[in-house]
Amino acid sequence: MKLYINENEKKGYIHPEIYGHFSEHLGRCIYEGMYVGEDSDIPNVNGMRTDVVEALKEIQIPVLRWPGGCFADEYHWKDGIGPKETRKKMVNTHWGGVTEDNSFGTHEFFELCRQLGCKTYVCGNVGSGTVQEMSEWVEYMTLDGVSPMADLRKKNGQEKPWKLDYFGVGNENWGCGGNMTPEYYGELYRRYQTYVRTYDREHPIFKVCGGADSVDYNWTEKVLRKCFESPAPKAAHGFMDGLSVHYYVGSEKGEHKGSATDFDEEVFYSSLTRALGMEEVIEKHGAIMDQFDPEKKIGMIVDEWGCWHDVEPGTNPGFLFQQNTMRDALVAGVTLNIFNRHCDRVRMACIAQIVNVLQSVILTEGPRMVLTPTYHVFHMYRYHQGAELVQSSLQGTRLVGTGADQVTDVHQSVSVDGQGRLTVTLANVALKEAKDMEILLAERRPEHPEAVLLTGAVTAHNTFDEPDVVKEQTFDQFEVTERGLKFILPPCSVMTIRM
Repeated sequence: MKLYINENEKKGYIHPEIYGHFSEHLGRCIYEGMYVGEDSDIPNVNGMRTDVVEALKEIQIPVLRWPGGCFADEYHWKDGIGPKETRKKMVNTHWGGVTEDNSFGTHEFFELCRQLGCKTYVCGNVGSGTVQEMSEWVEYMTLDGVSPMADLRKKNGQEKPWKLDYFGVGNENWGCGGNMTPEYYGELYRRYQTYVRTYDREHPIFKVCGGADSVDYNWTEKVLRKCFESPAPKAAHGFMDGLSVHYYVGSEKGEHKGSATDFDEEVFYSSLTRALGMEEVIEKHGAIMDQFDPEKKIGMIVDEWGCWHDVEPGTNPGFLFQQNTMRDALVAGVTLNIFNRHCDRVRMACIAQIVNVLQSVILTEGPRMVLTPTYHVFHMYRYHQGAELVQSSLQGTRLVGTGADQVTDVHQSVSVDGQGRLTVTLANVALKEAKDMEILLAERRPEHPEAVLLTGAVTAHNTFDEPDVVKEQTFDQFEVTERGLKFILPPCSVMTIRM
């Protein structure tokens, strides 16, 4: 199999935010996962788990989305500010019916992002919130001056405003965010976003319109049509900077999602078929966006994606805690390659979710922490952040799989950074066949090739007792040629090559 790379043909900028993450008040994602409180015996800085923060910094997390998810449209931000002992408690009706004490709120979120060194993405409440509530939250977070909300922020200990990078106007308003029609949400979006004021002109807030569920192309078309309707002085841009879409991968077809760790080859290829469907989702939603925004000024924001399996036996079904295997690593690898290749339209993506929920990169249990196979893929792919996509194509691919679920065996993306260093990421989804690979560059001779490999049995996963079953390993079995490299790509593997 040959991978042809034209290192001179730049295809677009890979926004770092494509490697973003999603944190919701769901199960043990926030509490116990990232936030343990200042009085915890678990090492922390201002309540944020030190081990988790340091691990996330290693993968160069670019942006974090919060507080939801479905939780966002029942979250009232004033309940999460002020002295913690006086904050209102609430029942999390979406996720397990547990009581939230609101000890993690706006101040804590911005403190977490400060420690991570990442951008901030806040999702506002359209489903059960008012325009005034959303407007006042933005004022509270971002106004540097004298106003009721700015004064309240100062009273609560934050003298200067924070930098709010992205703001989502509602979440899944076709479902848990209000069961709205696209026309109705489009009208609401136009209204609500009007009051998401940019108080700091040097740092305008990037507004995200709530987009479709998976393949609901009707939602995208009708919301955009409503947002681009006249009369409106800014209708040419649809009042938005980004439009979201959510896409999840189940283990099995039908309502039953299937075990995260106990599955066969047929189920694996069913998962991969679904994962590779991300490309069609991007292209078809993108084609609709092109009708209204041919210059691609509006970014596609895939702010929820990943594998959704059955919860681990014995855990709260409302907490969505699942294990993470090499299957999930391969899904992450092929999906991130798809995002890279569509970087002309995909502006941001947030895997769901960051810790202890769905396809998380980290699992915690009391003071213990384990890195998942998906974590390692994000670590291996971090070099793509902020790089330029370059032209690449595979020759000699084959179909693998079972029954109707036949998928291409190897998937790739290639970028070059500002120092001229090339990054190649490959995912071999064939479970049994190694691939004889040859990389061929257009002009350059590869220098100083280095590679990292992630491989193992497709059901292999890390546990708190065995945290290193699946981990990155150095790979150096290359033959350097005049215009490239030759090597063998193992089955069920993800590889990053730098040269």
